[in-house]
Amino acid sequence: MPEPTYVLGGEDGHRIATYSWGDDALPTVVVVHGFASNTKDNWVSTGWVRDLLRAGFRVLGLDQRGHGASDKPHRGRDYDLSQLAGDVEVVLDTYLVDTAHYVGYSLGARVGWEVLQDFSDRITRGVLGGVPDGIPLARLDIEQVRALVTDGTPVTDPVTQNYIALTERVPGNDVRALLAIAEGLRGSGRVDPDPAHAPSQPVMFATGSLDAIIEGSRALAAASPHGRFVEIPDRHHFNAPGSRVFRQAAIEFLTDQDD
Repeated sequence: MPEPTYVLGGEDGHRIATYSWGDDALPTVVVVHGFASNTKDNWVSTGWVRDLLRAGFRVLGLDQRGHGASDKPHRGRDYDLSQLAGDVEVVLDTYLVDTAHYVGYSLGARVGWEVLQDFSDRITRGVLGGVPDGIPLARLDIEQVRALVTDGTPVTDPVTQNYIALTERVPGNDVRALLAIAEGLRGSGRVDPDPAHAPSQPVMFATGSLDAIIEGSRALAAASPHGRFVEIPDRHHFNAPGSRVFRQAAIEFLTDQDD
């Protein structure tokens, strides 16, 4: 891992940790990790950065606010989707990148749905892995997480236990910040992504065959004018990023300019 370079995102100027690999002259891929993860865990340790470099890309990564080496505010209002998407734009501006491909997983894919539409003139194609339909993080029991944070009450909901286990597995995670992220994303009450307003660029959707959200992801792909769907065999939501099948399909898609 290179040392992070910090950029300032949002009106409050929160520091966003960024990472760069490869020659500036190469086509750029921006990689954005999932909830309770970071660039190293989601993209470096799993071989994505290595294989993207071998495929002839420059790679830009960022630790989303609340994650990794980035600032971790504890207010839900710091984590609405427009701000998370805006952080990606700030990274592109700072690195003087006019156009790029986008690769995101889980929360990073949900942010990617926003980025692909808000900055459609700059994002030429996208890979959205494990993109959830409906309200973001709807399966997370916020009340149980809040009780854990405030008085140590054990979490009993199985899905929420998985998120907590992921949080504890990644060094440097701040449970209070991750609670604020969930509150901020859920606070809008929006049921989104909306299939009626799908990105117009070529987009590859990929979800594990054991992931409960697979049918929702498949429906988003079907609704996208240039969407395609890849089922990641024998993977659930939390281990799909490490799949070689997923990685190879994504790189083939990013290098295929026939769409």
